[in-house]
Amino acid sequence: MKRYTIKEISLGFVMFLILWEALALAVNKPILPSPLSVLPIFIKLMAGELGIHFLVSTLRVITAIFAAIIIAVPIGLVLGQMTKLNQFFSPLISVLYAIPKIVLLPVVYVLFGISDFSKIFLISLILFFQILVVVRDESAGLPKTLINSVRTLGAGRLALLRFVYFPASIPAILTAIRVSIGTSLAVLFIAEQSLTEYGLGYFIIVRAYQSLRYKEMYAGILAISFLGFLLYYLIDIVDWKISKHKADQ
Repeated sequence: MKRYTIKEISLGFVMFLILWEALALAVNKPILPSPLSVLPIFIKLMAGELGIHFLVSTLRVITAIFAAIIIAVPIGLVLGQMTKLNQFFSPLISVLYAIPKIVLLPVVYVLFGISDFSKIFLISLILFFQILVVVRDESAGLPKTLINSVRTLGAGRLALLRFVYFPASIPAILTAIRVSIGTSLAVLFIAEQSLTEYGLGYFIIVRAYQSLRYKEMYAGILAISFLGFLLYYLIDIVDWKISKHKADQ
């Protein structure tokens, strides 16, 4: 995947601000303020209240990502390597994969209570199935000649998982996380809207929108957008470094 330079990202940001300003001028209502009035508020709030909400949401998302990776990757590797086990669980995975996980929010709240754990669990659940499916399919799709050649060197099942299946699945894992970031942040935004006092969803809806503080609301939207961009770009950097390392070998 193409890795965008700082110059290209800056150009995209400028284009976004120009489009925003044009829409603000066209609407000409307080509901859509100019970015020139929102950006100073965003910078000021990020050094205070909004910054705290940003850190809380970031911690929730990163914890969910690591939890999903730790659980989904080993299961996906095993299913990809063991055909009969994969055939047995594949129908169940297909059904669960298709369920919109956000509808499980009330169930998660009932089971685990309204806590940070429940929010992290729901995001992990979304990432879990994304990572599980791509790791399973990537592992199952490895050439048999490659597997057999490694086995002739005396590699057992654990060695294959560690040195063949897992390295081959890393790009697919990063892709799964990358495409799931938007959905994960959307779920987090919904989960943070009520029965909590911290998080970007709480700030945008409770602290800003419900009080008709539109400039602060857009500052919160910028914050959650920046979080999504930051996560996306960090994963992109990791993917690029791994690809570069493979190319240099």
